[in-house]
Parts: sequence; C-alpha cells; structure tokens
Amino acid sequence: MIAYIKGEIAEIAEDNLVLEANGIGYNIKISTGTAGRLPAAGEEVKIYTYTYVREDAFLLYGFLTKDDLEIFKKLITVNGIGPKGGLAILSVMTADDLRFAIMAGDAKAIAKAPGVGAKTAERVILDLRDKVSMEDTFVRREAVQAGSADAGGNDRAAVARKEAAEALAALGYSATDALKAVKQVEITEGMEAEDILKQALKKML
Repeated sequence: MIAYIKGEIAEIAEDNLVLEANGIGYNIKISTGTAGRLPAAGEEVKIYTYTYVREDAFLLYGFLTKDDLEIFKKLITVNGIGPKGGLAILSVMTADDLRFAIMAGDAKAIAKAPGVGAKTAERVILDLRDKVSMEDTFVRREAVQAGSADAGGNDRAAVARKEAAEALAALGYSATDALKAVKQVEITEGMEAEDILKQALKKML
C-alpha cells in the first residue's frame, strides 16, 4: 500500500520509529538492527515499508533497504513467523547472514532470535531454501558495489564468488563461514574464483 516514506526522524526507540512527513508523524515498527543504522533524530531518511492490516490493527514495518524489506516479506510467508518474528530474526542477523544461514542449514543461528525456537528456525530453512540462492545474494551485492556497472560483469563476479565459496566448503569449512569469508573479499576487475579463494583463505586463518 505504501512503498516508502521519506521524511525527518522525530523519535527513535529500540523497536519503533516516528517519521514525520508532510506534517504527519508515522509510527513504524523496526528491528533493532535498523534502529542501530538510522541517522540521528532531525535527519532525513527514506524508509521502505510493509503495511500489515488485521481486524484490530493497522501497522507499518520499516526497513532501510529494499533488500531488507524483501527478505522480511519472505520470512512472514513461513508458518509461525509473523511480522513480529520477522523483525526479531532481522534484529539478530542481517539479510545476507539470514540467506547464508538458510543455504547452510544453520538453524541454530536463526534460533538465536527472541521467540524463535529450533523447530521454527528449521521451518524457515525448509520453506525458504528454494527462494534464496548464493547467486542472487552475490549478484545483489555486486550491483550495490558497482553502482552503474554492467549486469554481465556483476553476474560473472557472483559466479566467481559462488565457486570460491563451494571450494572452501570442499576444504572442510562450514558453508556459513565459507560464504561470510567470500563475501568480505573485495572484487577487482579480472578476478577469478581462484583469486577470491586465496583471499578468503587469508581471512579465515
């Protein structure tokens, strides 16, 4: 219903933001992760929103990036994960960390979120495993880093990252650690999977 709201921060709490736009103060539910990344009160910010309507409530949930919003929307499709649970998960891990945990089958990492038990965490992995991928994660990251760079270059870098992460996993590292290490490598033009692997190994030693 409301794609985003751009306005001045009036108040920030651990789980709530009051954003003033055109003389209206919007109460927006946020994760603690989002709260920690917001600028100070009085600064302008753009918040992407999800509108949640039920018989007794009309609530807005807010995110600093479209990526955060999209992973939240995926989370709340999981049985047992409502908007509150989705925010709880994104309060203890970033969108990328969540994707890595899902791909690696790391239910313990997801279960660290308040109110999310082991069974629910396993259900998140089961339901979303086919909806996230290494390629999507890395392509998205390359696009953000490259700005207006060509999509083909982004795709090549994403494939190289994926191959490097798979090589690390084959060496005995956990999938989660492998993905995180590869994510930290800064890609330069012409880098191949082998080059990324070498740099990722240095970060893991």
